[in-house]
Order: sequence, then C-alpha cells, then structure tokens
Amino acid sequence: MSENFIVEIISPDKSILKSEASEVTIPSYEGQMGILKDHIPLITFLRPGLIIIKQDSGEKIFFVEDGTVEFANNNLLILTSTAKSVNSLEKNSIDAAIKNSQEKIDKGEISDKEKYLLSHKIDTLREINK
Repeated sequence: MSENFIVEIISPDKSILKSEASEVTIPSYEGQMGILKDHIPLITFLRPGLIIIKQDSGEKIFFVEDGTVEFANNNLLILTSTAKSVNSLEKNSIDAAIKNSQEKIDKGEISDKEKYLLSHKIDTLREINK
C-alpha cells in the first residue's frame, strides 16, 4: 500500500505543482510542520520559509512568503502567490530581497507582525544563499 498523498501548489495564475509526495514540510505560524499520509485534517497559514516535498524521485524545495494550506482526505492544497523553486532563485535577487527586507526592519515603521515575517524571510533567504 502506498504511503504517498497528493500535493498541489497553486498560484492565482497557474498550477505550480501537482504530484504525489511521501512527506511535505511547511513553514506555518506554529512552526515547521511535517505532513504525512493520513495526517489529521488541517487549515493553516504560511509564513516565509521553505516547503520541502519528499518524493520517490527526490526532493523539491520551494520558497514561499505567504499563503494558506489545507489538508484533508490525503490531499494537500497550498495556495500562494509567492512559491518559487529554490533552484530558480538567483543569488543577486536573493541578496536584493535580503537588503530590502533589512531596510524595512531598520526603518522601524512597521508592526511587530511585519517585523516577524521579514525576519523569517531574511533567515530563509540567507539559508538558501549558503
């Protein structure tokens, strides 16, 4: 019996991924969350971080800034406008995003929530840039 389930990442203008996975790790506000087949149903929000999809053929990793997640009946649906394959990100664009986010934090004219989100974004982008 297969231990896989369906994972789908959708943006407003296209379907980014639809395939089977054995495990998916998502960056939720509650922390990193691992999802396996037969996980309890859930709905949650994404914070900046990495979606790691483990498949029989290897791993796929996406950077996201926000979105929603729903898991039910062994179908994982991720709705986000910001999912980008880590392999497609260029060092220059990562450096620019880090600099831009750090400048927003340094200005101090943002809410605690925005500071929290930007901090996670910076940490994740630095991890990708290693």
